[in-house]
Amino acid sequence: MKVIKIAAIVLIVGLIVFLYARYYMVFGEGTKAGVLNSFVRKGYVFKTYEGKIIQTGFKANIQSNEFEFSVTDEKVAKILMENSGRELELHYKEYFGALPWRGMQKYVVDSVYEIRDAKSYPYQ
Repeated sequence: MKVIKIAAIVLIVGLIVFLYARYYMVFGEGTKAGVLNSFVRKGYVFKTYEGKIIQTGFKANIQSNEFEFSVTDEKVAKILMENSGRELELHYKEYFGALPWRGMQKYVVDSVYEIRDAKSYPYQ
């Protein structure tokens, strides 16, 4: 009986550590820059803010990457809602997994570093 109790405790502690590492521990953080392509609030049960920026490639725009992200902070969401189509520099945190109430993406933007008018930067 004592072995079963110890095994159950070890299993529960292991599960808690796994869930924390998977969903709450920040794996990485950094910045991304690009033109804000879309930003919406959506969801059936949990309404979350989801966005997408198009990262510009080299000078001739040979390479274009999409960066999809979620936003949890209402102030950051308001700034992004007001700046669609502009070039932004965003700070994000990367998690191993997404949570429904945090957003659909594993990248969560927590601040906006810079906003530039995309029209002043000619992409050819």
